[in-house]
Amino acid sequence: MRRTALLAATVALVAGTLAWPAQAAPAAFVHPGVTVSSAQLDFARERVNAGAQPWKGAFEQMLASKYAALNRTPAPRATVECGSYSTPDNGCTEERQDALAAYTDALAWYITRDERYAKKAIELMDAWSAVIKDHTNSNAPLQTGWAGASWPKAAEIIKYTYPGGWANSGRFATMLRTVYLPEVINGSNSNGNWELTMTEAAVGISVFLEDKASYDTAMARFRTRTAAYVYLASDGDLPRTVPGQNLNTRDRIVAYWQGQGTFVTGLTQETCRDLTHTGYGISSISHVAETSRIQGADLYGTDVGERLRQALGFQARYQLGTAVPSWLCGGSLNLGLGPVTEVGHNALHNRLGIAMTNTEALTRQNRPAGTNSLFVAWETLTHGDNPA
Repeated sequence: MRRTALLAATVALVAGTLAWPAQAAPAAFVHPGVTVSSAQLDFARERVNAGAQPWKGAFEQMLASKYAALNRTPAPRATVECGSYSTPDNGCTEERQDALAAYTDALAWYITRDERYAKKAIELMDAWSAVIKDHTNSNAPLQTGWAGASWPKAAEIIKYTYPGGWANSGRFATMLRTVYLPEVINGSNSNGNWELTMTEAAVGISVFLEDKASYDTAMARFRTRTAAYVYLASDGDLPRTVPGQNLNTRDRIVAYWQGQGTFVTGLTQETCRDLTHTGYGISSISHVAETSRIQGADLYGTDVGERLRQALGFQARYQLGTAVPSWLCGGSLNLGLGPVTEVGHNALHNRLGIAMTNTEALTRQNRPAGTNSLFVAWETLTHGDNPA
């Protein structure tokens, strides 16, 4: 069986695409287990309570944000309509921000043990689970991924650490299963950050639902998409592609890679678009790898970890100010990588001892890492130099 799966992957490699065999779900899911574990939460709490930096500053930054406001009023909609670049924006911003607020409140609850934050997180999750039915328009898949990446992180912490109970947790699970999971589980053929974020949502939702079949499906898609998003020299003359995208000529691949025809290790499919969207993709790779590690399958020692390391280092170099060579994106990059380096830096540099000079410099320069107001939030607090 193992040899058959490896042979299938080899055939796919020869064909220029990469389709990974399924990543087996754990025999029993670990909770809380989406991006952040109980041990990581305990470490962050201990450091904050000890007044240690950078965690204390990161926590104060989080509490001072609008996402931690206890007077926040949820704004759910039955149908969230999101067009390209959120135009129209009918509930898109409200949904993303309420999901981030629920996660923020869950973190605040865990660290302070102030049950007002737990109750606010529950209020936000309950408001949406009582109302939402659908996402529509062209950005529906991405919007579902963004919000769907935050909801299960909040839900995991509340369900498994708050002793006050959550009466409507079953209804929230139904919302994830019927409104979010069908939209994200099959991915998309759009730019890589779309499918990586959608896959992140699918993985997190699968953990909360304890849905092994969906977890396996999402993880297999994640391996395929990650290999097609970050180039390594070992991939050959051209980057890997995703089956079904019909990227079957060099010209089509170059066009898909934003016109970049010179491929070097660490380049991503969206580097020449801008580093902001590239950061979305890198962040989702790190989040899924972290969830997989918590669930018992450490992907950091596979090509996933190597692609993450190289992508972080390559992008960080230019974000820090290195001159852009003429062969790269016509000699000009649109910067703005975002607060996306903490998880990968902690896993690869701190845990595995891999030198990451540029990534470490950028990570420390950007502390405390805040939120991108989409699906990334407070990662200096949760993952900064966290040994757990």
